[in-house]
Amino acid sequence: MEYICGVTFAPFACAGAFFKPGAKESLAMMKERTGANFVIFVPGGLQETPQSEEICFTSKATMEDDELIAMIEYAKEIGLRVALKPTVNCKNGTWRAHINFFDEDVPCEPKWGNWFASYTAFQLHYAKIAEQHDCEMFIAGCEMVMSEHREAEWRKLLSDIRQVYHGLLSYNTDKYQEHRVNWWDAVDVISSSGYYPYGDWENQLDRIETVVNRFQKPFFFAETGCMSVKGSKEVPNDWCVRGDADPKGQAEWYEDMFTACSKRDWVGGMALWSWDAKLYQERSAKTRMDYEIYAKPAEKVVKKYYDIFNK
Repeated sequence: MEYICGVTFAPFACAGAFFKPGAKESLAMMKERTGANFVIFVPGGLQETPQSEEICFTSKATMEDDELIAMIEYAKEIGLRVALKPTVNCKNGTWRAHINFFDEDVPCEPKWGNWFASYTAFQLHYAKIAEQHDCEMFIAGCEMVMSEHREAEWRKLLSDIRQVYHGLLSYNTDKYQEHRVNWWDAVDVISSSGYYPYGDWENQLDRIETVVNRFQKPFFFAETGCMSVKGSKEVPNDWCVRGDADPKGQAEWYEDMFTACSKRDWVGGMALWSWDAKLYQERSAKTRMDYEIYAKPAEKVVKKYYDIFNK
């Protein structure tokens, strides 16, 4: 697998977002300013609650197929490799990791079987697009922690995807969960969300390395990032951290992450979270408190390392 210098672009964009003025220009600027060679697009599916069985991906809350296809084609035109990562969320705000049902079917209660049927339809829809438009990778979901013990269903899903998509197949588990997934042999690439605290990267990479060695698969961080908020570099996975803007702390976290990862030859890259389709004014960057890196000190750190990795 070629090294991934990646960025997630406009995750969960709603219908029409990729057709708005400036969206393609933002993608081109992302490539130029970060040195990225890889982009992840994230079509969103929605279910009402963590116990709902039906996933909707045809409402105005989800990007339309034609705009996604146009953006895939544009990304390739400007020299980016592309991955699709269809990801489900809950309308009531519960994090998708908590989607869960009884392990034994109970009459009148929601069931894993019904949910996996809907999830499979969601994934196959985008796997076909990935195949038809030569996407280099397909990532069959993200951070579905409470479902990952359903090994038979996940293996069946991945097998079904392979019937329609023939590129690299991955799945994005959550931070600290890499060692808990027992079916990594069914994917081509292991990936996870690398939101690890400043100063703790070496410890976490030691732990993940045992998983990579066990399964003998390529690995990359399909998500990684830190907010420009005071305290975020200690808990970069917590998007609810509130405090003063801290672009310096965000840049320090990125330096720590890249330094640690660059020492491990089994880390095949990373995809940063995230870059928006509509960019804010550069003059407002120092006061923003989010994961975006545009025009912040962290952007220069990313460019420095991505230029090195691209050599």
